[in-house]
Amino acid sequence: MTIIAAADGSALGNPGPAGWGWYVDGERWACGGWPDGTNNMGELMAVLDLLQQSAHLDDDLHVICDSTYVINSITKWMPGWKRRGWKKGDGKPVMNVELMKALDAAMAGRRVTFEWVKGHTGHVLNEHADRLATGAALAFKEGREPDPGPGFAGASTAHPEASRGQVADEPDLFSELAEAPDHVPSPEEEVVALERSLLTDEVRADRAAVAALLHPQWQEVGASGRLWSREELLAEVGPLPGGEETTLDVVSVEEVAPGHVLLLWRSLGPDGQALRSSLWLRHQGRWVQRFHHATAERR
Repeated sequence: MTIIAAADGSALGNPGPAGWGWYVDGERWACGGWPDGTNNMGELMAVLDLLQQSAHLDDDLHVICDSTYVINSITKWMPGWKRRGWKKGDGKPVMNVELMKALDAAMAGRRVTFEWVKGHTGHVLNEHADRLATGAALAFKEGREPDPGPGFAGASTAHPEASRGQVADEPDLFSELAEAPDHVPSPEEEVVALERSLLTDEVRADRAAVAALLHPQWQEVGASGRLWSREELLAEVGPLPGGEETTLDVVSVEEVAPGHVLLLWRSLGPDGQALRSSLWLRHQGRWVQRFHHATAERR
């Protein structure tokens, strides 16, 4: 027999009050969260709690998830992280490492498959899980505990502990820019690092992380000539095709006015070579991309 469940996470502010939830049916569901957390923490914890609560069952488990970050972390990236001592390819620590280690342990010996679905498109199980996660986040925002749910009958612990202490703080991208503790990155350095992050699968697999880097009125003129809105991009963004790397070679970068950085760069990736320009603004205390333009180059 196969148990089919959906798992989802939510954060109000990202970071902010955060929730997670998983749902099988009206008699088997659970949710929880923290007063302060991130969307990724919620997504990961939903899958972890599902694995923990179903550990006593001898059934296959099929997990429906709208986070490619979670799916790729468990099915693709984790073996490499473990070989490198829970470090990413660039040598930096894996984010949410305690949750990742717990997921690795919970997956051992289990028969688990994952299925990605696009969020907020009417998938019944995904909508239930989203409702639970969002409800839990709202509960913490209002200073109350959410109903944890029935979980699975016969679980060794009806509702495994999901305290804030289970997770490591998820650093924002700015905290990783400094080359040394006493180095204060310039606006140009910050922008280049953030532009590079938009080319990584780890960021592109997380819609919330991409959204945090785009101005509310963001637009792009793509290499094909298509005009993209922020909503259109977020609906389609994901890991790069075939896992191929796209390089970023800086042509020029300049703070053209206070809080305005113009970056000209050249990309080379699976779609070919392009000359690109990105305008970054300082918005609500953070750098966000306001406009991007790409022109395909012939090689």
